[in-house]
Amino acid sequence: MVEQMGIMPELRAAATQVNRLAFVDADGRERGGFNMRTFQGSAGDREVEIARADLAAILLSAAGANTEIRWGDTITELTQTGDGVQVGFQHAEPERFDLVVGADGLHSTVRRLTFGPEADFIRHMGMYVATVEVDRPIRDEHQVVMVNTPGRAFVVHPASGTPGAAFMFRHPAVPGLDRSDLASHTRMVTQAFAGRLGCFSRYLDQLQAADDLYFDSVSRVRLPHWSTGHVTLLGDAASSLSLFGDGSTLAIAGAHTLAEELARAPADLPSAVARYEQRHRVLVKRRQRGFTASAMLLVPRSRGSIVIRDNLARLLGGRTHG
Repeated sequence: MVEQMGIMPELRAAATQVNRLAFVDADGRERGGFNMRTFQGSAGDREVEIARADLAAILLSAAGANTEIRWGDTITELTQTGDGVQVGFQHAEPERFDLVVGADGLHSTVRRLTFGPEADFIRHMGMYVATVEVDRPIRDEHQVVMVNTPGRAFVVHPASGTPGAAFMFRHPAVPGLDRSDLASHTRMVTQAFAGRLGCFSRYLDQLQAADDLYFDSVSRVRLPHWSTGHVTLLGDAASSLSLFGDGSTLAIAGAHTLAEELARAPADLPSAVARYEQRHRVLVKRRQRGFTASAMLLVPRSRGSIVIRDNLARLLGGRTHG
């Protein structure tokens, strides 16, 4: 799809230069690692890794002058009228649209207004994740570094000049946790990682001082249907794979499928979105099956599991360099 849009050169120019994942201990000693490009899919060298903000900027630019962008507003009401949707906004006047596509993420407002409370569709997968920008990468710009202790993973990614750190940890769901409560989020991460990061502890200090911390549950979204009438869901709003899946890739693939079906049946939008869902669910289900394996790889539960993972990575790394 991105090649058809003509934005592949821009994506390549903004892509990270990361090609290796290294597993290290709290003293900085490498315990295993491998070349990440070895595991590229069938797309081969057409696959690129790009920061979410860079991807969003490129897609926004590609939308062109024919797309109306509204900033600083949100949907508050959706009423289906038979041939469209009457949409209420927090600030703007209500308007009618032929189709509403909710591509508004894990905590989708469109999903809540259309299908019900998010608690009915979101399953906590036993982990939380926090991310924050940090001052400098570890080692070099081509390598992601991961430090594990049982049930915890700390990662530094060099990104494209603005390094980011991620703190993942296994934890039961916290009832009533306020997604806007920065102090509670910082406290949870600190309790999980304090005294466990060794020579990387400065990154926890940076997290504690940050005012732009991202924090959320590692969750999976499952709905019996993504579409009803003239409303449909796309991306994480429909089928979040959370941290461990290629959510942006799936969202773009889903958008392409949706566009194809809308072009095929512009006079019958409910049928078009139903066919989009039927087609795209096949790809989503296939990708979601890998969640458990990804969680075991990235956040092993025990020291023994960490050792086994590191040994396998070391063996695999040796083969990829052989």
